[in-house]
Amino acid sequence: MTQPAALRDLLTAVAQGQLSPDTALNKLKHLNYQPVDEFAKIDHHRALRTGFPEVIWGQDKTVEQLIKIFQAMESKNPVVMATRIALDVYTQLQKSLPNLRYYETARICSLQPDVVSVAHPGIIAILTAGTADLPVAEEAAVTLELSGFQVTRLWDVGVAGIHRLLNNRAVIDTADVLIVVAGMEGALPSVVAGLADCPVIAVPTSIGYGASFGGVSALLTMLNSCAAGIGVMNIDNGFGAAVLAGQIIRTATKLSSPTIAHQ
Repeated sequence: MTQPAALRDLLTAVAQGQLSPDTALNKLKHLNYQPVDEFAKIDHHRALRTGFPEVIWGQDKTVEQLIKIFQAMESKNPVVMATRIALDVYTQLQKSLPNLRYYETARICSLQPDVVSVAHPGIIAILTAGTADLPVAEEAAVTLELSGFQVTRLWDVGVAGIHRLLNNRAVIDTADVLIVVAGMEGALPSVVAGLADCPVIAVPTSIGYGASFGGVSALLTMLNSCAAGIGVMNIDNGFGAAVLAGQIIRTATKLSSPTIAHQ
């Protein structure tokens, strides 16, 4: 069955009283995708199901593929975002997408309104152990901001100079979710989790000397943390940390306001 035919049948059933609007909405969550040539199928209803829209993984796609995917998504999404976009790729994309915006440190491209308003309550604080961790941290920060979340940044507060973290204790105390990004031995999330009363998401980065094994050392430290309850992402996965933090905020909002429909 084609997508228009399925949608027509669904709307007819609602109009005739055979389906309730809520049942129809649930069916719509699993209905719509758009083929783009033979290389992509755009999931326009992902936000309806999960709360987050589909985001383009930019690395390893050609410029031509990226342009066609952006164009297919632009008319149906207020914000279209692609991660892991190199500067030279952005320069090529901009020739066909003049309104494309680039966040260089985060390596994110987006088609977006001039102002993306905050749509969700709460504060998500993102901390880095060092300046070299900024690309991963900014990937998380920009993803959250483009998704309507409020973000606080605190950079370069690693355990080698613990006073830098302790002097900014207010950032930890006022956060509703913490994302802690660290390379080398990856100890910072354990320290932060011992001070925080909110969820802590640890993100290991591939920063470090040879024995850090491209982030494996930090990953294992975080997985073996003596501070209980830390969630650990894959190496360099700032985007995944952002989505998890956002889902925590959204779930807390639903639990505190049971009359609000799932968004």
